[in-house]
Amino acid sequence: MKTIAVEPGSGEPAILEKPSPVPADGEALVRTLRVGVDGTDHEVIAGEHGGVPEGEDHLVLGHEAVGVVEDANGTALEEGQIVVPTVRRPPNGSNRYFESGYPDMAPEGEYHERGIVGAHGFMAEYFTSPAEYLVPIPAELAPLGFLVEPITISEKAIEHAVASRSAFDWQPESAMVLGNGSLGLLTVAMLAKTLEFDRTYCLGRRDRPDPTIDIVESLGATYVDSRETPVSEVPEAYEGMDFIYEATGYAPHAFETIEALAPNGVGALLGVPSSWTFEIDGGALHEEFVLHNKALVGSVNANRGHFEAAIDTLTQLPSSFLNDLVTGIYDVEAFEAAFVDDDTTIKTAVEFDRI
Repeated sequence: MKTIAVEPGSGEPAILEKPSPVPADGEALVRTLRVGVDGTDHEVIAGEHGGVPEGEDHLVLGHEAVGVVEDANGTALEEGQIVVPTVRRPPNGSNRYFESGYPDMAPEGEYHERGIVGAHGFMAEYFTSPAEYLVPIPAELAPLGFLVEPITISEKAIEHAVASRSAFDWQPESAMVLGNGSLGLLTVAMLAKTLEFDRTYCLGRRDRPDPTIDIVESLGATYVDSRETPVSEVPEAYEGMDFIYEATGYAPHAFETIEALAPNGVGALLGVPSSWTFEIDGGALHEEFVLHNKALVGSVNANRGHFEAAIDTLTQLPSSFLNDLVTGIYDVEAFEAAFVDDDTTIKTAVEFDRI
């Protein structure tokens, strides 16, 4: 079967032929329909993140997948059922995080992530998975099922932000997303359309005309150019934000977020920066936390409950937004186009089988 894989140091993905997998007991065989491409894939290809499975010289890419059950193999799944796979797997036998249903809370070293680190991904004509890691979705969502996984990332981050404010009656009205990549845009849509924040903003660094700015404004949100209004000036320009979602990996934003939050506000950090040394006024930031009851939460990955919530969210997002967000679906033979990273590309996917 055809797979799309990367060899360490190659710096680019390639088609690699591999034997079709055979499901073990408790596993189902899934025929892949589509697999999304995101920033993590680019980091893995560049060698900045992740790693190949033990004993292998390549990594099959892809962690945002949707497929159809080809062989239920005695599991509770049904053949023909549309499913999306979760990403994390126990590395060497189970551990308490997986056993409790919270693999997303496992620390580094206690998980593998398919298509990212330690386990092959889903960019293949077929893949197998234990049934417990396959989440059924309505058949009508199959064309956009690869968006479920990225939505789960925001489902978890928002859940944890809300949980940090659960000690009182928190009623957020304003939100700002830092970053206008595909994840940032999905989060803007969630905040503006499904969670119905009164004021939603998206901060980026692009010049008009630009498709991502058009999407932000079509959602009724406000685009903020960070070159004109940096995060540190947000309180003066737009008042403090009740919720800030950081998806840039720009390390200073983590600290600027603290000052940009309104009293009782919470920021969720999702970007993963490289090592970066810079000066901050630690005392002032400490004071902001204490005197204004602010909070920051870090978030990565998601669990099955977030996948189930994401399926519901996907059904609520405007079709016009989704059409604008997905800028390309490419056949396996033309897969390189899905990995092009330019100003006209927002969200792409590789299609292994027609839907």
